[in-house]
Amino acid sequence: MKSAVEQLATYKSVHLNPKNIRTHFIGVPMIIWSAFLMLGTLRFAWQDYQISAAMVLTLVVLAYYMALHMRLALGLVLFILPVLYTSELVVHSEHPFIIAISLFVIGWVIQFVGHKYEKAKPAFMDDLNQLLIGPFFLMAEVYFMMGWERELEEAITPIARDKRRALEDKLRASKKR
Repeated sequence: MKSAVEQLATYKSVHLNPKNIRTHFIGVPMIIWSAFLMLGTLRFAWQDYQISAAMVLTLVVLAYYMALHMRLALGLVLFILPVLYTSELVVHSEHPFIIAISLFVIGWVIQFVGHKYEKAKPAFMDDLNQLLIGPFFLMAEVYFMMGWERELEEAITPIARDKRRALEDKLRASKKR
């Protein structure tokens, strides 16, 4: 498994523009919440309980985040548990899937607008694992704004800038051909 520094640096390399990052603070939570709502409609019985695919995903994703970086994972627990709870409430409404699809599409539109500012394609286009790193990255950005995890920020930022320069050099070289 790639380290938190490596994964965050890769993600940050195409998320250096502040406008792009701001759009992600809107789009990523919308996408996550809508995905949890969609997965919440997939239910199965376990003993005397109703379990949803969203509940299972929560456990798996939080375990992954904890393996990457425990302190960031704790912040993600504080984010994901209310997402799971509120999406579970909406699962029982009249049209949960329509609500989920609508928010999912709007969230992705916001994401792609952000990447227009960035002038770089989304990180997941080269590595699907980066879809899981989006929320992890945003939590890291929250921590950085609060003055926490300075060593992590100082580790990822130069790597991200180097990766971005390499991407831009590669793009310029391919345009010359």
